[in-house]
Amino acid sequence: MYEPIFRTCFRRLLGELAEDGISYVEFRIARLSFTLEGQDEPEETGEGFCALFEEEVARFQQTEAGKSFHGARIIWSGLRFMDNIDLVDSMKQGIELKKSFPELICGYDLVGQEDTGRPLVDLVPLLFWFKKQCAEEGVDMPFFFHAGECLGDGDDTDHNLFDAILLGTRRIGHGFSLFKHPLLIDLVKEKQILIECCPISNEILRLTSTIKSHPLPALLSRGVAVSLSNDDPGILGHGQNGLTHDFWQAVQGLQNVDLAGLAMMVQNSIRWSCFEDQSTAQWKKDVKDGILGEGLKATRLKEWWSEFEKFCEWVVMEFAEFDEEND
Repeated sequence: MYEPIFRTCFRRLLGELAEDGISYVEFRIARLSFTLEGQDEPEETGEGFCALFEEEVARFQQTEAGKSFHGARIIWSGLRFMDNIDLVDSMKQGIELKKSFPELICGYDLVGQEDTGRPLVDLVPLLFWFKKQCAEEGVDMPFFFHAGECLGDGDDTDHNLFDAILLGTRRIGHGFSLFKHPLLIDLVKEKQILIECCPISNEILRLTSTIKSHPLPALLSRGVAVSLSNDDPGILGHGQNGLTHDFWQAVQGLQNVDLAGLAMMVQNSIRWSCFEDQSTAQWKKDVKDGILGEGLKATRLKEWWSEFEKFCEWVVMEFAEFDEEND
């Protein structure tokens, strides 16, 4: 959170993401205490951080490594342990940053350890106030709620799934306990909500002992839209940023997930990405239309499909001799 350190770290982060084949990313970033170079105190507004963020992304896109990198946006986030006053201040800061950096801020979430923080039902009045403020200020910050990262069924953390859906979230982070709720599964499908699944994080945090006992196959078998995501890879010991570890674990550990299954989850991540601000109706239409649509998401999907076809051709050519030997 000091400008010279941030610039160096962020450049390395973007480079690792691009090297791992990621062309677009959304970061959940909470209330900032960021200090600009040469200053003794953190800035109050967060505008300096956002300006540097956009500057570094644009600079990276001008490099050879970043020439295919489409960009990065921020899901502004409050912390679950905050009291009402601090949360309102954070929400106000997010709204002001959205007004100043409309192309950067794309939504709102509440982050932090879910079972030690405040449940969504306790925060409903604040969230209603937030949506009212957004409307009055002429900005749109849709919800992308973290919910259901728990082993319980019927406790406050598990109930966050119900409230996230009722509050109109476009995606659900983790959703680990969702497989226990047939009604919620049907609602998630009906309302076109994506589950951001993080198997390695769930294993490290002891929600599951192994990928083989993870609920991901149960969600896939019910037709739930799922993407593979990571959760603080630097903190949780991955050794680098990216998604290779997560995809490798899924394809090795789950018998009903093959190359086609991985490809489907990649397509889901593109279909539910917030490349640009969209109304709820526009969002749902683009999600439904997928590659057959006419918007930016459809363009990104077509670009990815072209690259995926080249990859499949490489697999066939590279391992043709191996298949012949096995025959």
